[in-house]
Amino acid sequence: MKEIVGRFAPSPSGRMHLGNIYTAILSWLSVKSRGGKWILRIEDLDPQRSKLEYARMIEDDLHWLGFEWDEGGLDGKGPNGPYLQSKRHHFYEEALDRLKSTGLCYPCSCTRADILATQAPHESDGRVVYKGTCRPAVLPSPYIEKNRAAVRIAVPDEEITFTDRIKGMQTVNLARHCGDFIVRRGDGAWSYQLAVVVDDALMGVTEVMRGDDLLLSAAQQIYLYRLLGYTPPEFAHVPLVCNEKGIRLSKRDKSLSMEYLRAHHTPEEILGMAAHRASIIPTSSPISLLHLLEKSKLYFSILNNSKF
Repeated sequence: MKEIVGRFAPSPSGRMHLGNIYTAILSWLSVKSRGGKWILRIEDLDPQRSKLEYARMIEDDLHWLGFEWDEGGLDGKGPNGPYLQSKRHHFYEEALDRLKSTGLCYPCSCTRADILATQAPHESDGRVVYKGTCRPAVLPSPYIEKNRAAVRIAVPDEEITFTDRIKGMQTVNLARHCGDFIVRRGDGAWSYQLAVVVDDALMGVTEVMRGDDLLLSAAQQIYLYRLLGYTPPEFAHVPLVCNEKGIRLSKRDKSLSMEYLRAHHTPEEILGMAAHRASIIPTSSPISLLHLLEKSKLYFSILNNSKF
């Protein structure tokens, strides 16, 4: 039986909040309750927002809660490093070259304003679908370099179907719901979609548990897995933790940041709150991580289309 490998991949752009911790707890429990391996990867693709001091805080907060990881982190332990995305550019370059060789990549000079001007928001979240303004008339076609242009990849008018462990069966039409998407920005920064696929594939990740704001991304990533010849992981998208106004948490929510939580709660209290929210335990009583692991083994062995 193939080893279960999960990961927690925070962005070091600020102090973690309760929503980040909630996802980390569920990811760790899901993997460890089934005897798997857990990786800590630092997703510092954005040099403008990512800071090493925040990465150190992430590790300190995880240690304070009782977490240990089998691979990754700032010390880079494990055979599949580096575990900071800022040090993995050569892997992304190689993957982009492979994508370009398919004849499905093309340069795009459209600004966000250009794209927004072509249509109304596609869905309630304000997402818009690229209309293909720069797309070649004939595909596949050789990639022609263009200075300061983003690299987009063409998607077919095709449905991607996958089963999410929490959300159940999902069907996404790539052309209608996603459109041709960017794999490298015009300023040279790598897209989340490409980087996460390459990293998860090369690190042997078999389960991706993350917030359900990334549910649509799974279809785009499955498409890239297919083009690159990788096997997609199993996905599990958990509902986002919201504040008292029903708005998803951000790193600006100081009252639920780890700085506040550590000042007002014990690790056991935070773990208990998260586990109760996920219906792993009946009350929000304080609980240690190891005790919670024992409680969660049956829960995660039968998890399928559950409501967190």
